[in-house]
Amino acid sequence: MKKGLLIILSGPSGVGKGTVRKHVMKDHSLRLFYSISMTTRTPRPNEKNGKDYYFVDKETFQKNIDEGNFLEWAEFVGNRYGTPKDKVEQWREEGKNVFLEIEVNGATQVLNSIKDEGVVSIFLVPPSLKDLEKRIRSRRSESEEIIQKRLEKGKNELQYASMYKYQVLNDRVTRAANEICSIIRKEITNHLKK
Repeated sequence: MKKGLLIILSGPSGVGKGTVRKHVMKDHSLRLFYSISMTTRTPRPNEKNGKDYYFVDKETFQKNIDEGNFLEWAEFVGNRYGTPKDKVEQWREEGKNVFLEIEVNGATQVLNSIKDEGVVSIFLVPPSLKDLEKRIRSRRSESEEIIQKRLEKGKNELQYASMYKYQVLNDRVTRAANEICSIIRKEITNHLKK
């Protein structure tokens, strides 16, 4: 059985990664397996444990760091986020195409550590910084201080777009998701031919 692809969707904080990912995951012909990240932050009202994230305490997260069980991890505004390495590798070995939706710092760690040809990296770009700010503020779940930190982080993260194989403009969610589905379909076809 051919090892599955590792598909990374990243981009600045607030660009709409989660919304676009949900649309992409609806295309069952791609046979994508969503890798759920672990986090120490508290769930937002609409989030479910084991579906959106694995919500854990700081001690559990630290234990995973100590055991080397993160493909990547990062800390932002007092919370930690990470991708469990053992699960991702198991799924890929089973031939599943694993989809990661992660922040830029985490994506950089993954791209620097996994050098196999089965990695597909996609950077989601906002139409403008003004649009990015509007999206972050529309969540209405964070303080002004955190909003400002997210905006500053987002501006800095845009510099990393060129390290990704693909850049996709998130001007309209459905259009961006369709473009990403086309990219993944092409990559799967090329991967299976090798």
